[in-house]
Amino acid sequence: MAGRFSLLGEELSCPVCTEIFRDPVVLKCSHSFCKACLQKYWEQNRSRECPICRRRSSMDPPLSLSLKNTCEAFLKERSQRATAGSEELCSLHSEKLKLFCLKDQIPVCVICQTSKQHENHKLRPVQEAAEEYKEKLRTALAPLQKKLKAFNEVKLICDQTAEHIKSQAQCTERQIKMEFEKLQQFLKDEEATRIAALREEEEQKSQMMKEKIEKMTEEISSLSEQIRAIEQELGAEDFSFLQSYKDTVKRAQCTLQDPEKVSGALVDVAKHLGNLKYRVWEKMLGTVQYTPVTLDPNTAHPKLSLSEDLTSVRWRDERQQVPDNPERFDYWNCVLGSEGFSSGRHCWDVEVGDKDYWEVGVVKESVRRKGGFTRISAVGVWGIKQLNGKYRALTSPHTALTVKRKPQRIRVQLDWNRGELSFSDPSDNTPLYTFKHSFTEGVFPFLSFDWRWLSSSSHLQICPLKASLTLQ
Repeated sequence: MAGRFSLLGEELSCPVCTEIFRDPVVLKCSHSFCKACLQKYWEQNRSRECPICRRRSSMDPPLSLSLKNTCEAFLKERSQRATAGSEELCSLHSEKLKLFCLKDQIPVCVICQTSKQHENHKLRPVQEAAEEYKEKLRTALAPLQKKLKAFNEVKLICDQTAEHIKSQAQCTERQIKMEFEKLQQFLKDEEATRIAALREEEEQKSQMMKEKIEKMTEEISSLSEQIRAIEQELGAEDFSFLQSYKDTVKRAQCTLQDPEKVSGALVDVAKHLGNLKYRVWEKMLGTVQYTPVTLDPNTAHPKLSLSEDLTSVRWRDERQQVPDNPERFDYWNCVLGSEGFSSGRHCWDVEVGDKDYWEVGVVKESVRRKGGFTRISAVGVWGIKQLNGKYRALTSPHTALTVKRKPQRIRVQLDWNRGELSFSDPSDNTPLYTFKHSFTEGVFPFLSFDWRWLSSSSHLQICPLKASLTLQ
């Protein structure tokens, strides 16, 4: 029979399932079958006859141990051949796998093609099926590769961000310590000054008391001597006493004034301790500056560098190695304030000096931060700019401004509730331009340069205010 397995001339495949015998049994007619295949055949036909010669069998056929051993040996040998490089052979029929079953999605041989297992199944040559399925897999692989690339890019940003977080934390900790060292030094200096004032008062009043005590000691000594002399005269003979009486009476007269009570000699404790903490804090206010807008380094373009106190921004010729986080501008040379405004009135001054180019104003919170865009109010930017002495409001199109004197500072005043944003020269309160807009979301202050008109010395500064104290 074509396609039958054999070993040393012995047939090893079941005539019913055409596969290697499993628990082979032998009928009296000498035909062999798989025990399960024969039992199934008998149940379907309701007759205990041989599937080949139709001879009836009156008893259960015995298991053929010799045939079972032969089949196991054959399977072992075939497995060894497959391990040695015969993977392309069918595990059931030891034929080359030249076809591919489209339904079962497995390679098959020409014998498998005619078996019941693959009856009515569509098959293709292996090479043709491989090309078709490889192309499908390539198509399915493209989105995965694209997603892998996206994950790798984001992971790289995450790795950079993790390193930047450490650097930020270390730098911020160092600056915090420096600021507290300054405060501690101020307190130490103030402590030393006040203790020195106490010591000086102590020395002055101690010296005054010392001089007064010395004077009082001299007067006491003089009076004691005068009293002793008079007492001696009182103890003299009557005649002698009377002879010197006139002189003794004169000596008994006291020319010294009564001693004054000591007043204001004690240390003025109230002056040194009264409201001590408050007066030290009040003095500290004279050295402390308040900045109405603090810049956010996490929004700054990589070529913008902020001062340690986050109040000024400077242009750098070299791009800084900072994470490309969503909040950061990567095209517009811009930095935002750290706090947005969604209500109330706010005011801040920007030191622009003699720079050839600058932009100041506010942007909406959802402003586009990646890639280029036209800086007009339509995209949520409201401000003014100066380029080579020409001033314009960032409207659509830009509005030319008439400026008689070049301002060194620009005052920005925002009334969010009324929808007004005005710019002026604080030196003489000359108005420059006012925007009217109904704000629907929070806005952030911004400062911006244009690299074409800048050098590494160019910077913009948020002007500080003197802190004041009001008691109620």
